Amino acid sequence: MTETISLTVNGELRRTASGSLADLVRSLDLDPAKVAVECNGAIVPRSTLGTVALTDGDVLEIVHFVGGGDHDDSWTVAGRTFRSRLIVGTGKYRDFAQNAAALEASGAEIVTVAVRRVNVSDRGAPMLTDFIDPMKITYLPNTAGCFTADDAIRTLRLAREAGGWDLVKLEVLGEARTLYPDMRETLKACEVLAGEGFAPMVYCTDDPIAAKQLESAGAVAVMPLGAPIGSGLGIQNRVTIRLIVEGASVPVLVDAGVGTASDAAVAMELGCDGVLMNTAIAEAKDPLRMARAMKLAVEAGRDAYLSGRMATRKYADPSSPLAGLI
Repeated sequence: MTETISLTVNGELRRTASGSLADLVRSLDLDPAKVAVECNGAIVPRSTLGTVALTDGDVLEIVHFVGGGDHDDSWTVAGRTFRSRLIVGTGKYRDFAQNAAALEASGAEIVTVAVRRVNVSDRGAPMLTDFIDPMKITYLPNTAGCFTADDAIRTLRLAREAGGWDLVKLEVLGEARTLYPDMRETLKACEVLAGEGFAPMVYCTDDPIAAKQLESAGAVAVMPLGAPIGSGLGIQNRVTIRLIVEGASVPVLVDAGVGTASDAAVAMELGCDGVLMNTAIAEAKDPLRMARAMKLAVEAGRDAYLSGRMATRKYADPSSPLAGLI
C-alpha cells in the first residue's frame, strides 16, 4: 500500500503519495524539465528530481524556470521555448556589425542564416559567427535561393553537418520573379527532412489547406507569406491568415511582406505566434530604430490579440450616456 504524506507546496498544505520530487511535479501536470524546485530551503538540481525522495513535512516551492517578471507569454516550437516572438534575418545589412546591433535592438532570439560556400580565397574575411554568437542566439538555417526539393534537402544536410542544427527553415521557391513557394516541391522536401530527424519551419502560401498538408508532412511550424518576399506590402489577405491560425496545431508565423511596424502588429492581432522579417529592418533608413519599433509592434499586437478587441459596429455608439443631457 502506498504511503500518504503531508507536504507544503507553494504555501498550501497538500497530501500526496510518497515518491520522488519528479513524481510530485508530474502529478501536478508539470514537466520536471521546465520548473525549478526548492525543498526545505535548498534548491534541488533538476537532474536529481527523480532520485530525491519526498518525506512527510517537506516544504516545497515550485516555480516556472523563466526569467524575471510574473507574466510568461513564451512560445514553443519543436520543444524549444522562446520569449521573443520576432525572428529576424541576416541579409541586406551594411555589414555584420550593423546586423548584430539591429538584432540586439529587436530583442529577437532567433536569426535566419543562409548556407553559402566558404570564401577559401580570403580566409581572413569576417564571418557572421564573429558578431552573432550561436551559443546565445538560435541560428535558423534556411534554404533561401533553392528552387527544388533536392537542393533544399542538400543545403540543410550540409547545415546540420556544419553546426549540428536540426531546427531549420525550409523554403522552396517556384520562380525568381515572385519568389512564391512551390508547394509541391516544398511538401516533398518537408516529408524527407522530417523523416531524417529535422524540425522544419516551413515558408508557404497563405493557403489553409496547404498549411494543414505541411503539418501532416512533419512541419513543426507553418510560415505563410503576408506578401511577396522583400515587397513591404504588408499582409494582403487577413482572412486566409486567420483561417490558417484557427486550423493549425503548430505555431503560425507570418513570413515575408512586412514593411513597417503596423504590419507586424496586424500579424500578431490575427493570432499568429510570431513574425519573421529581414528587409523591413535592414533597408530602413535607421535599421536600429526600426528594429526597436518592430519589437514593440509585435508585443503590442500580441497584447491586443490576448485582450480581445471590441466588437465592430455598423453605426456609432457614444462613449458618454445621452440620458440626462442639459
